[in-house]
Amino acid sequence: MPIEQRGVDTIPDGERTSGPRDLVSILIGSNLCLGVIIFGWLPVSFGLGFWQSVSAVVSGTVLGTALTAPLALVSLRTGTNLSTSSGAQFGVRGRLVGSVVGLLLSLGYTALTIWIGGDVMVGTLHRLLGLPTGGLSYGVVYALLAGATVVGAVFGYRVLLRLSRVLAFAMTALLVLGVIAYAPDFTAAAPPGAGGYLLGSFWPTWLLALVAAGLSGPIAFITLLGDYTRYVSPARHSSRAVLGAAWLGLIAGLLIPQLFGTFTAYAARAAADYAGPLVAASPAWYLVPLLLAASAGSVGNAGLMLYSMGLDLDAILPRASRARATYTVAVAATACVFAGHYAWAAQDAMTSFVLLLTAIGTPWAVITLIGFARCRGEYDADALQVFNRRARGGAYWYRAGWNIRATASWALGAATGLLAVSLPSYEGPLLPLTGGVDCSFLLSAVVGGATYTALNASQGRGKPRDQPQPART
Repeated sequence: MPIEQRGVDTIPDGERTSGPRDLVSILIGSNLCLGVIIFGWLPVSFGLGFWQSVSAVVSGTVLGTALTAPLALVSLRTGTNLSTSSGAQFGVRGRLVGSVVGLLLSLGYTALTIWIGGDVMVGTLHRLLGLPTGGLSYGVVYALLAGATVVGAVFGYRVLLRLSRVLAFAMTALLVLGVIAYAPDFTAAAPPGAGGYLLGSFWPTWLLALVAAGLSGPIAFITLLGDYTRYVSPARHSSRAVLGAAWLGLIAGLLIPQLFGTFTAYAARAAADYAGPLVAASPAWYLVPLLLAASAGSVGNAGLMLYSMGLDLDAILPRASRARATYTVAVAATACVFAGHYAWAAQDAMTSFVLLLTAIGTPWAVITLIGFARCRGEYDADALQVFNRRARGGAYWYRAGWNIRATASWALGAATGLLAVSLPSYEGPLLPLTGGVDCSFLLSAVVGGATYTALNASQGRGKPRDQPQPART
């Protein structure tokens, strides 16, 4: 199969041959991996009980999907990825905000997936073949996973779609086997070393788990959904069908692996660490399936994330080809894997990463959705590509390519979120106003969305305040 040549340019309708079923396949198949499974362990590591953990994961995932799924409709209408599509609100240069947010989200999740998948692979190979568990073994496994991931990401959407279709069935079977394997050891009693509620009481800890383990899953897709729906034709598939597919794909694709993670965390008595206890508690007959899940699932998930990173870097640097951009971000992601393994504790790294990225990404998503509603889904696809052509002008030129109102609204919302966040090593100065409870995602969304709405209250529906200009090179 040839390497995909499309970057962030508009996909012609004749090439938009995917459908809602493909969207479901790619969202489920790519998420049935240890990089998503481990998020089900986070509430357990915070000291929550089994049913408390389940409720936090389910509530956060449903809430996050309600915000994220409608973004699938944006690229359905524009035929390009979401960060480029956001130029309608932020300006053709201002949409770099979305590209940077998407790049950071994908970078972090790619590194996390390879990191956790590699750790489980080394532990499993140690039990199966006696592989040493030193730094060399981890380095070789990480490099092999990263290399396989690059191959899929460079070949592009069609290869990743085919891989996701296979993984949707294969990984489901492996997880079902996993439930059978770990069921005899399952107990809802608190695992040794749990140490009580991380934040001292139930509600603050439960809300932290809702954001870090539940809400963060759908939020990771705020810039990714458009990578898939840009290949769906609005002439052949309705918005309702695409929205339903996004809902189903996100809910099933995230809850199945995350709840498996919560279940196995209790079965393996995993409180302070997940990968090690998971491998140690596995019966001998499940080691090979566990190895397959760690390798194939990680390649599928990280491949899609890396593909999205390549598109976002391509959007930032139009002169770079998508393939070269993908190679570049692959090096950065692999470097983050080694930093994660040798420098950070898993719980602290994961919690800090998802809370920070949720705080800065949520207001961007809210502003993009408000803009979609204001323009009733009608976009000038050609004007969105002005920056990629290294031209000037067009309907979304605003002021030198930036819509100051949208950008300032996002910046205010993101700053509010960062000032209200509670991390293992940092507490924002606004945290006392919320009783010590991390409401950073909610505050960032409300402040960003309300500011954008207020600044555009007197503007016509979907009309830029500045007069459109013809594009010129």
